[in-house]
Amino acid sequence: MGAPQIIKTPGGEELVVLSKADYEALLHAAEEAAEDAADVAIYDARKAELSEGEPLPAELSLAVLRGESRLRALRKWRGMTQDALADGAGLTQGFLSDLESRRRTASAETVEKLAGVLQVPKDWIDG
Repeated sequence: MGAPQIIKTPGGEELVVLSKADYEALLHAAEEAAEDAADVAIYDARKAELSEGEPLPAELSLAVLRGESRLRALRKWRGMTQDALADGAGLTQGFLSDLESRRRTASAETVEKLAGVLQVPKDWIDG
């Protein structure tokens, strides 16, 4: 960047004169700063959303990323069999299997029962 030239007008206002290349470099830097600020705002918003509830433990998140349903990952995390979880929630093992494989969707009542047996927040269960 070259040295800018400062000119004072008869009214006392200071003007800065710079080369077109310097001007374009400043515009580019301002655009990048605005983009970075937007990225930070998105990050802050997502972080605030996560802080509203409890985040999944890392090992559960990894299981979900590998393709397991949250329900199956939670059951395994708690060291339970399908039979034990189904019995505790008053469900059949076949229905629980369908929920875990995403062939069926749990009602709000079923989610509440499963969350109670697994001792986790309801929003951790696939609905």
